[in-house]
Amino acid sequence: MTATKPAAAPEPGPTSEPAAATKPAAATAPDVPRSALADTVLDRLTTVYPAAGNPFRAQEMVAYMKGAAPFLGVRTPERRALSRTVLEGLPRPDEADCTAVALRCFALPEREYHYFAVDYLRRHVKRCSSGFLPVARHLVTTDSWWDTVDHLAAHVVGGLVAADPALAARMDEWIEDEDLWVARTAILHQLRFKESTDADRLFAYCLRRAADTDFFLRKAIGWSLREYGKTAPAEVRAFVAAHGGALSPLSVREALKHLGEPGTMGT
Repeated sequence: MTATKPAAAPEPGPTSEPAAATKPAAATAPDVPRSALADTVLDRLTTVYPAAGNPFRAQEMVAYMKGAAPFLGVRTPERRALSRTVLEGLPRPDEADCTAVALRCFALPEREYHYFAVDYLRRHVKRCSSGFLPVARHLVTTDSWWDTVDHLAAHVVGGLVAADPALAARMDEWIEDEDLWVARTAILHQLRFKESTDADRLFAYCLRRAADTDFFLRKAIGWSLREYGKTAPAEVRAFVAAHGGALSPLSVREALKHLGEPGTMGT
């Protein structure tokens, strides 16, 4: 039986993912603030989600996600319907509530709780200040795999940076990080910026990690260029034409997937 993708990501996951890489030791987790709203959310969540679990489906999900985390076995449409039930009648959170919900969900082993937290943050990221960035970094480095990291990069970290451009300096630190998922987040955080993309920073990040042999960094470089190419195709073609020798074939292929080779399309 073919495994069903358990959560939608900004783009489909790799079709031939390598095994999960050895990661640097995780930093100390941020403190979990007291939150009555988080208490209610977690009480409901840990009642409703397990009741809908399917052990056989959970095994399929674990296999599909390369053993990144255990699963309850709740498919995405059903999970999101259950999430609406969990949140029914509850007020909108403040930043402390978002922090408590996210950290408490990510402290649970099953991946569906992580998906709930990511969806919750995507919905409420505008209620969080730049001070939320360390929490986002902790989530990126917790049981890291593309299914959670890519959403956090594009929708949460990207949302924080868009609201406070001063945080771009932190991305300059993240691109240097030894944790590949932190560096991948830095590359992908502008994925939804379109005309607001800082192209110089994007191109610099791509070149900074171009020599890395890691599949996920190479894929992120190509993906970020391809996405920016929808807004600025000439600039992306010119960048790839000038630096294609430094970029991996995978990155070049992904960058030009919808643009064609430099010089082959009309101006």
